[in-house]
Amino acid sequence: MTTPPPHEDRHEDRHDDPRDDPRDERHDDLRDDRHDASRDGSRQDPVAPPPKPRHPLRHRSFRLLFFGRTLSALGDAVVPAALAIAISRATGSASALAVVLGCAMVPRLLLLPVGGVIADRFDARKVALTTDLVRCAAQIFVGLELVGGDPSILVLAVAETVGGAASAFAIPTSAPLVAGTVEEDGLLGANSLMASAASATRLGGPALAGLLIFTAGPGWAFLLDAASFAASAALLTLVRVRRTPIPRRSMRADLVQGWTEVRARDWYWTSLIAHAVWNGAAAVLATLGPLIAHHRRGGDGMWVLMLEAGSVGLLTGSLLASRARLRRPVLTGNLALTSYALPLVLLAADAPAVPLIVSYGLALGALGFFNPVWESYVFSSVPAGVLARVTSYDWLLSLAAMPVGYALAPLACDAFGPAVPLYVAAALVAALCLGTAAVPGVRHATTVTDAPRERAPVTV
Repeated sequence: MTTPPPHEDRHEDRHDDPRDDPRDERHDDLRDDRHDASRDGSRQDPVAPPPKPRHPLRHRSFRLLFFGRTLSALGDAVVPAALAIAISRATGSASALAVVLGCAMVPRLLLLPVGGVIADRFDARKVALTTDLVRCAAQIFVGLELVGGDPSILVLAVAETVGGAASAFAIPTSAPLVAGTVEEDGLLGANSLMASAASATRLGGPALAGLLIFTAGPGWAFLLDAASFAASAALLTLVRVRRTPIPRRSMRADLVQGWTEVRARDWYWTSLIAHAVWNGAAAVLATLGPLIAHHRRGGDGMWVLMLEAGSVGLLTGSLLASRARLRRPVLTGNLALTSYALPLVLLAADAPAVPLIVSYGLALGALGFFNPVWESYVFSSVPAGVLARVTSYDWLLSLAAMPVGYALAPLACDAFGPAVPLYVAAALVAALCLGTAAVPGVRHATTVTDAPRERAPVTV
């Protein structure tokens, strides 16, 4: 692989439009004030407070990134329902749906660490742009196959395999793209905005999917998703991102370095174990919850209300995170995640609908609050040159835990009844998330505002 060109080669182009550099945007006025003071002999107050951080959306590059990612998330939100209905109509087989979903999941899991290496080794913006175009083509292919009226499961499986592989390279680019378009003191606000937009699309996506499916057909949902990827790619062509070139090494050496960075931070890898257990427990609830709700009080309507309460909680927590000023963000976030044990216990105990719905909304609110706080701390604590690789391992553990939960939940339910796997999942979530408090690195992981990490220059 070729080493990226030195930043000095782009020095002149970079300063033709200083508005694209978030650092220049933020400090133009301050530099002008110092220049004027030096001319008239006046002295600047040495204890003057630092300038207030700019809102992330005032950075042009982040604004373009935010709108592109939001459009893409909205398109993705309509696909699950459309895919399930399309395959059910075509085959009437749950196995066929499982095969197609597996074709997307398996390459995503296998290739995530490689995607992290590629995002660190090359320009994350170009990698994200390429994967958007690949996924756009894949969704157009699926959409046209469904619109044609006689879809082939083999064709759909191949298209989903391509899309799943592309997503493995797209997911790790998220961290360097956000971290490279805002300043460090704006990371929490930026991540909160991203999480809030994703939560809003999850809330509105199913309704849009239903409208498209029952008026135009499921194929048009995939064509909408393809259009969202095309729009995201177009916006990415205008984004300018800081990046840190890394030395040329073998793929194996880069993978090992990423894993070494994970292992070097006890607050990180111990938290990842707790987060993986949380995701596995979420898969258990998602598998057994509809079945229990169907046969108990409240029926299917209670399950729908639970999901809506969770979506509202997720959005609310994401919005509140932007105002958080936590001294110990990792510890606080992990402790907040223990709240997910409550709806698991209440569902297992056949609790009334109201406390169950409220507890689920609060637990998802804690998740919505945790995600931007966690990401902001990770982005500011991990060196920029390995950020994509480190976060790819985070995604790998989180995504891999969910199929385990999906597989074990029905087996445990058949053997012991539905309550036992729910109680076990609740105990594991509480034990692992609370247990991170015993890790010195988690307790000592504090937000540092007076010594920001050195940032790389903006490149195109």
